[in-house]
Amino acid sequence: MSSTLVRNHRQTAAAPSAEAITRARDWAEIQERMLVPLYEAVYKRLDAGSATRLLGIGCGSGLALLIAAARGASVTGVDSHAERIALARERLLPGADGEMAPAGGRAGRTRLVHGGPADASDAGSGTCAGPPFNLLTAFEPIGCTAGDSDGLVPAVEDAVPLMERGSAVVLTGWGPPERCATSAVLRVAARPADEARRPLRDDLEEVAARAGLQLDGSGRVACPFGYADMKSAVRGLLSTGLFDAAIQAADRAQVKKEVAEALHPHLRRDGTVWMPNVFRYVVARSA
Repeated sequence: MSSTLVRNHRQTAAAPSAEAITRARDWAEIQERMLVPLYEAVYKRLDAGSATRLLGIGCGSGLALLIAAARGASVTGVDSHAERIALARERLLPGADGEMAPAGGRAGRTRLVHGGPADASDAGSGTCAGPPFNLLTAFEPIGCTAGDSDGLVPAVEDAVPLMERGSAVVLTGWGPPERCATSAVLRVAARPADEARRPLRDDLEEVAARAGLQLDGSGRVACPFGYADMKSAVRGLLSTGLFDAAIQAADRAQVKKEVAEALHPHLRRDGTVWMPNVFRYVVARSA
């Protein structure tokens, strides 16, 4: 849910900090599962299965890839967060040496890459090492803050040359604010000094057009955010990265307090937190 789909290549970097590792764990264990209905709806619509060769950009800690692999698909995931890719490897390639391995007893294979779509090509050549992909997914929703689609267009442009002609490209975004209870909480991310980061409607069709894709349908999926308690809700939401600018403008303790206050209307008597949301996706086709 953070805007990390940038045109970048794998970089040599220092080991992730303890805070980054904790946040990645919070994403994997609390927040990532909130979009499972979206993943499943897309795979069902496109009949993902043993013939599917999927490239997931911004794949996070790999839950969407795991669901596709369970349907028999060959999956490749790329993400700029080294700590999330590390967790994806734990999930999809337990005990594997390197970034690629057969997908267990399923029909496909699995590959995980730290970097951008170009890093999934054969030695950075811009072409696939094996058969080209026939499904591209970008499951990090846009439409939460102004400009959060800026990195998506170049990422898709880098990925399209790795795909079969006419393959499906799935772009996802937040639904209308009035259909997303979480929109009120996300206002905490809009610090007074950063008014441009107001929640807004997605521009998926514009992104598809800018990337040279042809639209081929759309859909909406209910994805309620449910948490065991207030602490889990705050941790999960902060793991998205959407509140990073607010934290930099103030401090983490203050932002956590404001997020908890914004969540209070969604706190139920049993201590759980529940927020109905709707997410949208478009299916486009590569030329």
